[in-house]
Amino acid sequence: QVQLVESGGGSVQAGGSLRLSCAASGNNARSANRAWFRQAPGKEREGVAAISVYGTTLYAESAKGRFTISRDNTKATVHLQRNSLEPQDTALYYCAAGMQWPVTLISSDYNNWGQGTQVTVSA
Repeated sequence: QVQLVESGGGSVQAGGSLRLSCAASGNNARSANRAWFRQAPGKEREGVAAISVYGTTLYAESAKGRFTISRDNTKATVHLQRNSLEPQDTALYYCAAGMQWPVTLISSDYNNWGQGTQVTVSA
């Protein structure tokens, strides 16, 4: 079991940037694939970006060119740098961990989840 704690959410104006972080602890914290998902009000949860234990990355089309996922295996921490934010990026962002291969953006492939951190982008 991996425990996940997100941080870095907040409010920002359109065009701004935010960096989310996710600290992991517990068994397999450093060897799990990690991902960021988000859920906007009234919408389903969607995958944003994922990174394998080897550093392989995967991005949703909406995130390509604007978001960058990275990980620090020594600290079992994953970051999501988000630039050029838009109002439609407003959502509750969740960190997830899983042991599946290959890394995916499918929520059912991840069995460990954080509580989420809110991001609000104003026009």
